[in-house]
Amino acid sequence: MQNLNDEVEAALGKIREGLRVDGGDVELVDISDGIVTVRLQGHCAGCPFSQMTLKNFIEKELVKSVAGIKGVVSV
Repeated sequence: MQNLNDEVEAALGKIREGLRVDGGDVELVDISDGIVTVRLQGHCAGCPFSQMTLKNFIEKELVKSVAGIKGVVSV
């Protein structure tokens, strides 16, 4: 059985494919109490749509793919 960190990294691996098409990326920073903290990178870091990407793409996929994940925030 995978630990939570491994499950989140596996899900982020799939998410990264979509982000990299537009020159972006995402890095896992922390997981605490069901909240995943990430750092947006590349074009995603300065994009005016980054919060939409965070909530509508990254968070939606992680909550769906990994049991126990409640939300995603960025630093």
